Amino acid sequence: MPRRRATSALACLLAAAVLAAGCGEDSDSSTSTVGIAASVPAPSKSEFPSPEGKTLGELVKAADSHAEVVVSPAALAFFKGENRYPFGVFEPDRSQIGDAEVALYMAKVPRVKAAGGETAKNGKLKKGAVARARTEALEQPAMGPFPAAIESLATQPAYRAQTTTSDPDAATVVYTTELDFPSNGEWRIAALIKQGDEIAATLLPSAEVGEFKGVPKVGEKAPKINTPTVDDAGGDLAKITTRLPPDTQNRADYADALGKEPVVLLFATPQFCQSRVCGPVVDVAEQVKEQYGDQAAFIHMEIYNDNDPSKGVRPQVRAFRLPSEPWLFAIDRQGVIRAEVEGAFGVDRLTSVVKEVTAE
Repeated sequence: MPRRRATSALACLLAAAVLAAGCGEDSDSSTSTVGIAASVPAPSKSEFPSPEGKTLGELVKAADSHAEVVVSPAALAFFKGENRYPFGVFEPDRSQIGDAEVALYMAKVPRVKAAGGETAKNGKLKKGAVARARTEALEQPAMGPFPAAIESLATQPAYRAQTTTSDPDAATVVYTTELDFPSNGEWRIAALIKQGDEIAATLLPSAEVGEFKGVPKVGEKAPKINTPTVDDAGGDLAKITTRLPPDTQNRADYADALGKEPVVLLFATPQFCQSRVCGPVVDVAEQVKEQYGDQAAFIHMEIYNDNDPSKGVRPQVRAFRLPSEPWLFAIDRQGVIRAEVEGAFGVDRLTSVVKEVTAE
């Protein structure tokens, strides 16, 4: 099934990183959260090499060293124009690094033209042709730098679930930057990491811009779905949430709220999340709901049928055509999507999103 395969693809990106490595409201709310790492603004572009007159490969080769840390993307769906690009930075032992200074660069992968001998029997391009195009991308002009900010995923103690605190691999931060893709297609991504006075470099998996066209976009009407509630579960909250203890974002059916009040819809599975960020983001939403729950319907939707990954994804996930998890959609009173976030996010970002969608 395409949705399941795509979700697994993101898991493979993150798993590959592990294998390669060896495996708020206002400012007051930020200071009251707990966690190892804090949110940090993006460093200045001037702190990283200029790409002017250089190819992506030249930037990577000019670095002082190859990065020993692993930089792993945490999203799959990208579109032409500006995109939030989330990623993680890890030590070789899988432990997360919460204070790295990173900037991304990118270059377009040349379009592969099917020629004699380049196309497999099934009509798809042979791996060799694709690999050559990706190598050629390193000789294309580099764009950047795109310095990354650090978003803390910490919450106040009362909102940190057992699902999160008992998971040694649960993410504590997410790195984010804005990548402006001029066109659809495949783009090579490189990361330059400041390590003292030196710069280390590494290549990331490509971004396939425009691949997941079916994901609902900002400005579009949100799909209408039904979401299970406490009443539907007969009081057995384990049927509709894998968070421990159960979250409270299941009081309303999305279909009943859509077009009548703002909706904050979060697709995430704290227990089975492939990217290890679902637990923290459900905690984040639970905290923000405490302040804004009377202004918007907060709805948490699990990913898998019967909360069992072997049974495939739920019909609600398929309706939104999501290739990964978690996903957040902020929908206004008219049923129009005003914001969407793929991957992890912190209290400050969600608070900003909720303020925007409830401001009407």
